[in-house]
Amino acid sequence: MDHLNEKTLSTDSVYEGKIIDLEIQEVELPNGNKSKREIIRHPGAVAIIAITPENKLLFVRQFRKALDKVIVEIPAGKLEKDEDPKKCAERELLEETGYECENLEYLTSFYTSPGFADELIHLFYTDSLKECKEQQPDEDEFLDVMEVTLEEALELVKNQQIHDAKTAYAVQYEQLKRKMENHA
Repeated sequence: MDHLNEKTLSTDSVYEGKIIDLEIQEVELPNGNKSKREIIRHPGAVAIIAITPENKLLFVRQFRKALDKVIVEIPAGKLEKDEDPKKCAERELLEETGYECENLEYLTSFYTSPGFADELIHLFYTDSLKECKEQQPDEDEFLDVMEVTLEEALELVKNQQIHDAKTAYAVQYEQLKRKMENHA
C-alpha cells in the first residue's frame, strides 16, 4: 500500500483557533507530481448514544452556524488536551443533558471528514441514565434536550432535522440493535 502514500514536502500553518487549526501542505504524489493539501487539525470528540429508562433516545437540538440552521444531534463534545474519551463523554452527557450514567460502553471511533480533517469521534453507548441536575452547557452553547422514540428519530432523519453523520449513525445503530434483539 506504500505506493499510495503522499510525501509531505512542506507544511504552512495558516490558522490556529479555539477548536481547529488549518495547515497547507505541499505533497509529492505517488506519480512524482506535486500538489497542495488543505488540512484541518482537530483534537477529536466524543458522542453518546443515550437511551432513557423509557427506551427513548436522548438528543439535543441546537443551532449550528456553519449550516445556519437548528439540527437535532446526539450529545457530543470536543476532547480537551490529553483528556480520556470516556471521561469526556461522561462530562459532555452531564453538561448537555443533565444526565449521568452508571455504565458507559465504548462502541467505535470514526473519522468525520478524512478528505480534509483529522477529527476522530469516539462513540459511546449507555442505557443506564439517571437524571442528575440541570444542564450545564458551555457559556456559548444553547440547546434543548429531547427524548424521542426510535420511530420519531427515523422521522427526524427523513425530514432532515437529524442531518449530521454521527447522529444518523446513532439512529441506525439503535434501529439495528433493537431489530437484532427482537430476533434473538
